[in-house]
Amino acid sequence: MGRPRLALVPGEPAGVGPELCVRAAQRAWEAELVAFGDGAALASAAARLALPLEILAADAPAASPGQLRLVEVGNAVVGVPGTPDPRNAAAVIDAIARAAGACLDGRCDGLVTGPVHKATINLGGIPYSGTTELLAGLAGRDVVMMLANDIVRVALATTHLPLREVADAITAEALERVLRILHAAMRSDFGIAHPRIAVLGLNPHAGEDGHLGREEIEVIEPLLRRLRGEGMRLEGPMPADTAFLPGRLRGLDAVLAMYHDQGLPVLKYSGFERAVNVTLGLPYPRVAVDHGTALDLAGSGRADPSSLFAAIETCTRLAVRRRTP
Repeated sequence: MGRPRLALVPGEPAGVGPELCVRAAQRAWEAELVAFGDGAALASAAARLALPLEILAADAPAASPGQLRLVEVGNAVVGVPGTPDPRNAAAVIDAIARAAGACLDGRCDGLVTGPVHKATINLGGIPYSGTTELLAGLAGRDVVMMLANDIVRVALATTHLPLREVADAITAEALERVLRILHAAMRSDFGIAHPRIAVLGLNPHAGEDGHLGREEIEVIEPLLRRLRGEGMRLEGPMPADTAFLPGRLRGLDAVLAMYHDQGLPVLKYSGFERAVNVTLGLPYPRVAVDHGTALDLAGSGRADPSSLFAAIETCTRLAVRRRTP
């Protein structure tokens, strides 16, 4: 079957993404990497890092360390490290869309994405809430965002919502959809036959028996009882302030947080450098770095590539599992 072929998108040209991709090109991987982006931006990043980089055609038969296959998606203007330009917004989105298309039609087995600067995309006239949402729309699938490191996996019931909108989004229907996607992915992509999932409460102390909110009593608890009746191993709703204690995490396969900043600060604190962002529910594996564009580091050569390397390794494992009969 050969090695899996992964589409690699650098992301925001003014951020650290191009430099991280150049560093990735210096290593031998268990997958074939094909970048989707601006070749001149990658070459400029390589020059700043004083690292070799030979750009190859996307269909080149082989690539060695220091070489990178490329599908050219040219930027509108030259990216200046640390200074995003809205004129490049369309190119950033086009690179993601073309890489996703290559996964959807079978030319690539998985997608690895670098950081994108949301504000700049929107300033460029493109409504954009995140790459996860963009990929879900392109595939026509319901998806779940899950971030993971070597210690814990945290999935999100809601993603990029203002906090005042979160409670209204926590419905039984929405939570059931998320839990079914998460449960199925734990089984199919991660090979866990009977995953054990902790579900956090929405309110402080998981509602304190209704004194601090009734979402746990009226929405979350009845749904968990019903899904447990189908055989799902679900714990909770747990108070978020104690759910991540080591003793609580022991034996858990994933944690479902109700909103972005409920679960992700703990995950990033516990192992930011090796953390990755996995999109569950797509017809192909997609893994992203677990950090932003780091504009303050762009062009300095000091950006840590660990999260991108972990994303490539994770996406490779998931692609191999999906290709295995």
